[in-house]
Amino acid sequence: MTFDATALTEPVDRAAVRAYASRLRAQGFDDGSLRRILTFVAVGVAVLIFVPVFGSVVVTVVSSFARAGSGGVFTVIPILMVVFALGVAGLAVWGLVRGGAGAGVRRYRLDRFARANGMSFVPALADPPLPGMIFDLGSARSSSDLVRGDRPRFVEFANYRYTTGSGKERTVHQWGYVAVRLDTPLPHIVLDALSNNGLFGNLPEAFDRDQRLSLEGDFDQHFALYCPRGYERDALYLFTPDVMARFIDNAAALDVEIVDDWLFLYAKRDLSTLDPATWAWLFGAVGALLDKLGQWGRWRDEHLATDASSLASTAAAPGNTTGAASVASALPFAAPSGLLTPPPAGVAAQGRRLQRRTPVAAIGVMVVFVALWIAMQTGLLDRLFGG
Repeated sequence: MTFDATALTEPVDRAAVRAYASRLRAQGFDDGSLRRILTFVAVGVAVLIFVPVFGSVVVTVVSSFARAGSGGVFTVIPILMVVFALGVAGLAVWGLVRGGAGAGVRRYRLDRFARANGMSFVPALADPPLPGMIFDLGSARSSSDLVRGDRPRFVEFANYRYTTGSGKERTVHQWGYVAVRLDTPLPHIVLDALSNNGLFGNLPEAFDRDQRLSLEGDFDQHFALYCPRGYERDALYLFTPDVMARFIDNAAALDVEIVDDWLFLYAKRDLSTLDPATWAWLFGAVGALLDKLGQWGRWRDEHLATDASSLASTAAAPGNTTGAASVASALPFAAPSGLLTPPPAGVAAQGRRLQRRTPVAAIGVMVVFVALWIAMQTGLLDRLFGG
């Protein structure tokens, strides 16, 4: 199968788009039609209230000018105001109609694009059950425009929103992500891309600086790598020079998180779009990474192996072999003694999550700002510097 982005740009059949939207509504997906109906009703009520009131004001003004013997521009101005108001209302209605149609076409195109590339499309998913750092923040968490594939491993491309604060402080955070399922749970590792960092970084979480690990070559010029204390050797095992080269060449513009048995690529913008160039870049980047991620499946946590060895020693100790000889004699094979538990898998507790840190610099700037604002409001600055 070759990359096919034709569905993102070719003309669409409007009847097919409407039929597709009907199927989505039947499946329970919100296409925004209810919101548009409520908005139409609100606009209609506003027009019914506004037009008579505004019209009576205009008639009164025009009549006043006529009785005063004034005409010309003074008579035309109120009429132009009415035309302008009606034009604004018409543009609002037209925008609602176009916006609704645009959302339907977008979903239709992405669905056909996904199918053409051996994948599937899901319009929306509330509160996705993913372990990445962005998925447990705020409220009203939702993914949209999900394009999924499951061969050779599960991969999901999507856009993501969550909300923090309330009232005037309410903020909607916008992300795009790629989620890749791995063969085995790995230590929590974050690659903070340096190319997209602002004053306080790009990631929603900050990590203790003593967890940062420097790698060879020019990798540190592109990413800041964080891994749990005690897992430095494991990070070096996972990020061999050829793996580092793949990340630099294909994902240097994206933040990366490895957590549990998932790999996430993050961007503070939509990644599931109608832009063929964006999809070509993402498909190429993920394909280049998948070519190397297979070797990560052989990693095992030595911390768990140490724990398992102590358990095996306890199991093999005198007093724990009661009946072992009689059971072994009934087996068609020779069973090793002592190992009574399955071999360890996964990650020890200390390696599952990085330690967060408080963003001291951001808090310091906020404290200074608030102090300056209070000083300005109370006139303290004038008394200090105004003489």
